[in-house]
Amino acid sequence: MSTTSSDHAHSFDSERHAKWEEQERASAATDATRDIADVGAVEVIATACVHLMSAAAVKLGLGEGSDADELTDLDEARKLINALAGLVTAAAPEISDMHARPIRDGLRSLQLRFREISSIPDAPGKGPGEKYTGPVI
Repeated sequence: MSTTSSDHAHSFDSERHAKWEEQERASAATDATRDIADVGAVEVIATACVHLMSAAAVKLGLGEGSDADELTDLDEARKLINALAGLVTAAAPEISDMHARPIRDGLRSLQLRFREISSIPDAPGKGPGEKYTGPVI
């Protein structure tokens, strides 16, 4: 009889534990929603740009660590640079030149790095992001 009681208690504890975890996840989601509501649009856009820049830098072999060259992937870098160029070009009027300028500078550095390491150079104006920014040469 104690085995049945123990199994029942274990079942009850696991159900209670699962319910607590579900409540914690719901609370975390609510907190995240409140946190994002407190963040201004300029900061959200700038953060997205920094993430795109960081990812593109890694794909261009600029990451930290001894395996940085192994992580180079120009196809992936091109996609990230295009996305970054489109975002910063579209957002620049909204975020002001003060915020857009450093992002543009970083973008230009990535575009130049892409040209530097590409074995088949793109024509001027045809490199990653250049349809949004113009030629970087």
